[in-house]
Parts: sequence; structure tokens; C-alpha cells
Amino acid sequence: MSEASRDDYKIQSFDAETQQLLKTALKDPGAVDLERVANVIVDHSLQDCVFSKEAGRMCYAIIQAESKQAGQSVFRRGLLNRLQKEYDAREQLRACSLQGWVCYVTFICNIFDYLRLAQPESLSREEEVDCLVLQLHRVGEQLEKMNGQRMDELFILIRDGFLLPTDLSSLARLLLLEMIEFRAAGWKTTPAAHKYYYSEVSD
Repeated sequence: MSEASRDDYKIQSFDAETQQLLKTALKDPGAVDLERVANVIVDHSLQDCVFSKEAGRMCYAIIQAESKQAGQSVFRRGLLNRLQKEYDAREQLRACSLQGWVCYVTFICNIFDYLRLAQPESLSREEEVDCLVLQLHRVGEQLEKMNGQRMDELFILIRDGFLLPTDLSSLARLLLLEMIEFRAAGWKTTPAAHKYYYSEVSD
């Protein structure tokens, strides 16, 4: 990767070892621990709001590189799992560091903008559908307030994934339908809907 490419992703503030880790992840993701890469990116994003604005683009590039190289999504899963943990601790984060909270929200918005979680290749994997639905349950309403147009575009993809002939499993299709109805109801699930969908999932 060229020096210009490195600077494009604002990773020059990292130490030399971490810069090498990130450059390798972008070029040859199978050669590094991608869960570690996800944690490094999130950790730095919570401390550096300039980097947090670039991190979504970097994450998307790593996801694309991993998919092209191995057809896998280890980095994507690691990233979303880490973001889920940070969201669970959001009140503590906000109380400890307002800047950290602002950086987290900035990072989430950029991830939302770049990851394209509802692309057809992602919807064909049940575990990724489950991860997408979980994240939208947690932060979908906040993300829609920040960028309603992007959320509309995301749900067009979700709707198409549900309606159009794909390799979608019955469970993945059920989860997508539940999410479509969840948003249509104002990001709320009625007790009857919860009983219907999640009794089906548990079965």
C-alpha cells in the first residue's frame, strides 16, 4: 500500500506496528487476526474523532478484501460484536467521556454509511442477517434520526431481500419480515408480534 493510501485512511497516528497490522488487513486480510483489527479500529475511533470519520471507509475496504479473498466475514462479525458491547455500555461511556461518546456516534454513522449490511451476499448468510437485525433493534431508531434517507435505502434492500428470489433461509426471511414490521410500527414490537416471531425463531 502506498504512503498516500496510508494517509488516506488517517492511520499515520498509529504506532508502526499497528500501522503495519492495518495495512496488511487492507491488502491481505487472511494474514492477520481480524478480530484484533476490529478492536484496534474501534479503540482508536473512541479516542480520535478525526479517525472515527474515516474508520467506516476503512472497515468497508477490509470487509470487501476479506470477502474477495476468502468469501468470509470474520472481520464484519468481530466489528459488529464489539460495537454491540460498546452500545451495551453506552451510559457508562457517556458519563466517563463525552468526547468518547461523540466519537462512538460518529463511528456508528460512518459504519452505517459504508458497510452496506443488507447487500445480497450478506443476506444469503443467516448469521449476518441475525447480526443486522440485532444492530437495527438496538440503534436503528437513532440512526434513522441522523440519516433518514440512508435508512430508507437500507430498508429497500431489506425489502428486496425478503421479496426477491434469493438463497435466503426460512429463518433469515422471518427475521427480515420482523424487522420490516418493527420499523413500520415506529421501532416498537407489540407483545403479540414478539410472541409470534420469537416463538418461531426458538422453534
